[in-house]
Amino acid sequence: MKIFDFTFYCFFCVNLIYGNSPSALLSSDKDKFLLEIISYVIEKGHYDPKEMDDEFSENVFNSFIDAIDGQQRFFLKTDINNFKRYKHEIDDQLRSSNIDFFNIVYDKSIQRIQEVRNFYPSLLEKPFNFNLEETTSLDFKNNSFAANLNELKKVWRKRFKLSTLDRFVSKKEEEVYKKKIDSSYQIKSDLILESESRASTLQNINDYFDWMDELERKDTFNAFVNSVVNEFDPHTQYFAPQDKELFDTSMSGKFEGIGARLQKKNEQVKIVEVILGGPVWRDNSLEPGDQILYVAQPNEDPVEISGMRLDDSIKLIKGPKGTNVILTVKRVNGEIEDVIIERDIVVLEESYAKSAIIKKNDKKFGLIELPKFYVDFKNYGERNAATDVKKALISFKEKFVDGLIIDLRNNGGGSLKTVVDMVGYFIDKGPVVQVKSIGGRKEVLEDTDPSIIWDGPVIILVNEFSASASEILAAALQDYNRAIVMGSQQTYGKGTVQNVIDLNRIIAVNQYGDLGALKVTTDKFYRINGGSTQLEGVKSDIIFPSQYGSIQIGEKDQSNPLSWDKISPAKYAINKYNFRNTYVIEKSKARLAKNPMINLIHEQGEWIRLKQNDYNFHLNYISYINKRDNDKKYSERFDVLNEFESKLSFIWLEENMGIDKSNDILIRRDRWLKGLKKDIFLDEAVNVLNDLKKDDIKLSQLN
Repeated sequence: MKIFDFTFYCFFCVNLIYGNSPSALLSSDKDKFLLEIISYVIEKGHYDPKEMDDEFSENVFNSFIDAIDGQQRFFLKTDINNFKRYKHEIDDQLRSSNIDFFNIVYDKSIQRIQEVRNFYPSLLEKPFNFNLEETTSLDFKNNSFAANLNELKKVWRKRFKLSTLDRFVSKKEEEVYKKKIDSSYQIKSDLILESESRASTLQNINDYFDWMDELERKDTFNAFVNSVVNEFDPHTQYFAPQDKELFDTSMSGKFEGIGARLQKKNEQVKIVEVILGGPVWRDNSLEPGDQILYVAQPNEDPVEISGMRLDDSIKLIKGPKGTNVILTVKRVNGEIEDVIIERDIVVLEESYAKSAIIKKNDKKFGLIELPKFYVDFKNYGERNAATDVKKALISFKEKFVDGLIIDLRNNGGGSLKTVVDMVGYFIDKGPVVQVKSIGGRKEVLEDTDPSIIWDGPVIILVNEFSASASEILAAALQDYNRAIVMGSQQTYGKGTVQNVIDLNRIIAVNQYGDLGALKVTTDKFYRINGGSTQLEGVKSDIIFPSQYGSIQIGEKDQSNPLSWDKISPAKYAINKYNFRNTYVIEKSKARLAKNPMINLIHEQGEWIRLKQNDYNFHLNYISYINKRDNDKKYSERFDVLNEFESKLSFIWLEENMGIDKSNDILIRRDRWLKGLKKDIFLDEAVNVLNDLKKDDIKLSQLN
């Protein structure tokens, strides 16, 4: 929950419980009950609720069909035509808590899935003829659903053939390589390779249907609910109970459990990864490949999990810190034994900030890579993004570094409070962001601490995936002239605020069990200069080309984003030192314009865009090979980009070593440091910092 909306939240809850409690309380159907609650919450709590009319209904219709069969694998054209009679009735059904449309679509999907399950093995019984000249298209937006089952079989056959052909080509290349390193090796025939490739395709589709078997009606209904709520804006989202738990884990970077990632395949639940620093890792009690047969709590009978949903198995294994769980495990060598594991807090180190010192000649610069603005919503005093960044800044000051780079590339946002705290490290007290709520209420979130931790130059690195809280940090430091923003032409453009509302807490009487939560858009962000970050994002002072720059991935490319607007600016004083020095910015632009590798990155982006929009594939071996070889030959011109290696040196900030200094963790961090040397944009950021000498930082302000 954001720091300024507690009053609103409490009022909203009380109003729902005591004032206008939904009539769904009288309903005997959980789905209808859930829909009515969510509709009520959105109507009362969404920043800009849409009118549920025929257009709304049509959009929900298209979204739901796309969610459950977007690749046109199951439904027939007749099915879609039958569903269309509800195309303009969904809004009316929602208002009356009627789910006939969902039921009809769901029942038909079960039927069609079973029909495909019945026929698909036969399509892989006979060898494919790769000499035939045929093609297939994966342009699902423009393709039509199959007219009948025979046509649907043809669609599946072509997709199986494409998958098999791709494997066949790879296997032929592997055979050539084996012969190259061992002249006595007997190359397998094309018939054998085709058979092996076809068997691999069959196994893959079997795994897919095994996963389908895990799904329940509620999973499809959750998809329907999200088709409804996503129509209000792209970020309003329903969390089923298990999804809410995953969201909390993602935001906090930690959870309570044994510290292992599980996977289910062929009814077997196996360990696929041991999380560094967790109980399993510390005790060396399990290893990847071990199969879990039974789970038992102390003084309780063991539960067999082989036929259980993976989510349900995980619920049995996870538990509070300090409690034990007993796992009956089949080792990789076949031995079966019971393993007792004491659950603990498991920290996902990859979610947290990483810091390093960059050396260039006789200068030192600080680097903080921040993957998200993480926080424990239940306890802000625990480790969070702001406290970790503060710790790094203090270390940099003690080591007399000459400048700072904050890498927000691919940072999708997170806690707003951590952003407010973080901006305060770079400015005297003042506004950080403006927030406009329902009814036009405006609030200015400020840094009230006059102390400044870092008073030197700052570079903010961003890209098209820097969103939400990332954009607030970049915008605030840009508006204060405290930082130069470098990266994509603009950031993602998500200028909205969401609150996660526990649906269980707003209902006084609930007979249906855990209802999950709703993440609903309640407010909009505005820069302190009055402009919204919605759609427009933050525009970089120095623009880098991007391999994603030509692809539609921003907020403005979503189907139903909220609009851009502006409000009056907040009262703030621009930093007296102009860290957004015009001369330095122009010098960097000139350097980039002359750099052939930068131009090559731009060319690569355009080429990737063209390839991603090419949905047609050859099913003839020669045609497939020719197209692939032509693509490979053209792509080789970009190989030089992989050869770049900066002359900078990078040193891990020892003060931020985290939970352990094991070899595994050190290997990961060494890999990260080596990757930094391949980052051409980071190299240019250091050049800019090197140009920002104190005598170049003018006292004049940037207009």
